Amino acid sequence: MRFVISVTAMLLGSSAFADEFTPALQAYMEAEISGWANSPDIVAAINAQNAAHAGLTQAQIDEMDKNWRAQVGDPTSTMIAPVLDHPVSDLLRARIESSMGAMTEIFVMDEHGLNVAASDMTSDMWQGDEAKFQDTYGKGAGSVHISNVELDESTQRYQGQVSVTVVDPDSGAPIGAITVGLDAESLL
Repeated sequence: MRFVISVTAMLLGSSAFADEFTPALQAYMEAEISGWANSPDIVAAINAQNAAHAGLTQAQIDEMDKNWRAQVGDPTSTMIAPVLDHPVSDLLRARIESSMGAMTEIFVMDEHGLNVAASDMTSDMWQGDEAKFQDTYGKGAGSVHISNVELDESTQRYQGQVSVTVVDPDSGAPIGAITVGLDAESLL
């Protein structure tokens, strides 16, 4: 089956391949992700990190991202361990396991686009320069970003990502975002 998807992706090109899967990614988001993306645990974790990171400059964010990238591959590093060991990360891994292979990765971002919690190690800490963050948190409550389906380097699977804005239930204000990687095979 992976061979069929690989060949299809090469023949169709990533945008045509993504268009074929966009309705399935959207449907999965509505049926499976929207119900827990703003859970109290996720909201509390983002709010705590937003408070801790209040006043960060772009230079500080860039330095944090640079340090994360230098430590990729070492889950015990001082930058990565707090994200992977966060209690919410355990909840994210449980979500992946209960998805029966549909979900491949999940990560939660704060108001800067910095990782708060993650099911697995990401290649960078700062997602703020990417559409998954800019098209969700950057556009406000209710915003959704659905990526093209492509080979993900970290999971080595053809996947699409669905990202949504996370909002504070008390104020209705956007506080961060969540990205869920979905295995293309599971959508067939």
